[in-house]
Parts: sequence; structure tokens; C-alpha cells
Amino acid sequence: MKNPEIQVAQALKSIARNQQVKSYIQQSSELYPLLLKAAKRFVTGENKQDGIEIANELISKGYLISLEYIGENTADLGECIKAKDEFLNLIEEMGSMSMKQTVSFDLSHIGLSIDPDTAYIHLLELAKKADQYGITLMISMEESSKTNKILDIYKKTTVQYPNVGITLQVHLYRSSDDIQGLIHYPGKIRIVKGAYQESVEVALSRSKELNNRYLNLLEQLIEANHPVSIATHDEILIQEMEQRQLLKHPNVEIEMLYGIRPDLLKDLKSKEYNCKVYLTYGQEWYLYLCHRIAEYPENLYRAVTDMIEPSLTERRSTY
Repeated sequence: MKNPEIQVAQALKSIARNQQVKSYIQQSSELYPLLLKAAKRFVTGENKQDGIEIANELISKGYLISLEYIGENTADLGECIKAKDEFLNLIEEMGSMSMKQTVSFDLSHIGLSIDPDTAYIHLLELAKKADQYGITLMISMEESSKTNKILDIYKKTTVQYPNVGITLQVHLYRSSDDIQGLIHYPGKIRIVKGAYQESVEVALSRSKELNNRYLNLLEQLIEANHPVSIATHDEILIQEMEQRQLLKHPNVEIEMLYGIRPDLLKDLKSKEYNCKVYLTYGQEWYLYLCHRIAEYPENLYRAVTDMIEPSLTERRSTY
């Protein structure tokens, strides 16, 4: 019999990508504002100013930030162009404020779901603008079926614009080989365990073996003196990194999602490690909320509490 938490996680991931459910919620005058209260634990808000406001607040406290306009798997060209323009506006505003931080995104949000060339052209436009302001771009990783296309676009772009980085999912077996090539490109590498449901033929499940792979890939990057972002909330894994003194390197940062373990990140910052908060904004928060609960089903209890008694100010102050 399957673990109930695993069943809940799988169900949420399935629901998250159900367009009928998503449309129903977005059009519901009762459900939409109710679920938005729960989402605000993990999402800064629905517009750019919400994201920038909280980004500035966190920067003033000594954190690095990565900001994303939420969206993925956009299949309409007009919507891809709108998303690309939103990112350009975000970069422009961050640049005007001398906010030399990171902007993250999925390539499928700006054209990959239509064709790779569209995503590449849009990425070049974003990279050029970001380079003018000293802003880093971080390409997220998506389902394994897209990995080759994403890596091909990344490699072509980062040789022109070293301010563009890439995310690797450690649970994919191929990542051990991929890193051998990527380590020779200039862009920062962000390593995550991997959140997508993949077959046992292509990916490891959450396990001690997966943690060991994570540490091994991280050590390879550090030994090569390559810029790396460690994206994890796994306290046991982080403790092992501390014991091995992996977090002390100047090219290393530890990154956590907004609203997830702020207490842990605050503690790490007090030890003078480079600490980054990953912030999101936009109206596509429904998918994001489902994934946050799926990754840690106990977040469902927090979501219900937030819908009944939201306390955004208190959540911000925990950093």
C-alpha cells in the first residue's frame, strides 16, 4: 500500500496541471480569493510591485534574492511574448534600482512549448537587457523530456552572456554526465533534487542515495571553483554540507523558496553564508501552491490555517 503522503503529493501534482480545475478556480469568485490567501505564504503577490517590495525588504536584511514571474508550458505565442515583455520590464525596474540580483524563469514560459528557436530568441533579448544592469538570469529545469532542448539553448546563450545560469535536477541519472560538460560553461549552476514525477528508468526516488549524489555533484562544482546555487530545504543534507565546510566557499550560495523554512535560512545567514530567497509573483500561483503542498504535505495544514486567519506581516518578519 502506498504511503498516504505520497498519494496526496501525486494527486496534487496531477490536479495542478488539470486545466479544467485551474480554469474553474480562476473563475470562481469564492474559491479564487480564498486559495490566494493560502498562496501568499509562498507567493509575494500577483504583480511585479509585490515581488519587488518584498525583494527590497529581504535585501535590506542581507539576503540575496531571485525573482520569478510565475508561468510555464505557455503554448500561445502572444502569451509567450507577453511573458517575455514582463520579464524585460522586471529587469528594467530592478536595474533602475541598482538591484543586481537574479531573475528566474522556465523556458516553456517564453516559447519552448512552441519551438526552441522562439525560446532562444526571447532568451537572448532578456540576457542582453540583464547584462546591461549586472543582473543574473537563471533558467529553471523542467520535465526530463525537455532537458536536451533546455541545455542546448542554455549552452548557446551562456557563451555569449555568462550572466545566464542553468538548473540541474540531481534525481535524473543523466545529471552526473551533464555536469561534466556544463562545468566548462561560465554560467552559475543551480542544483535541486528534482520535483517532477519521473519514471524509475530516468530518475532516483528520494533516498540516502539521492542525497549522496547531491553532495557528490556539489563537491565536483566546488572543486572546479564553479559558481553554484544550492537549492534545498533538507536540513540533514545542509548539516552534512556544513560538516564538510562546503557552504564557506565564496562561489557558493544556499537558496530556499520564500515561505519555506525561513528560520533555517535565517540561522544559516547568521553564520555568514551567502543566503538567497527565491521569490515569485503572478497570477499563475495556483500551480505553484499545489507543488509547495505536494512537496511537503504538512503545508496543507498551514494552507487551511492561512485561509481562515492569514498573517502575512508575521510571515515576512520571520526572515
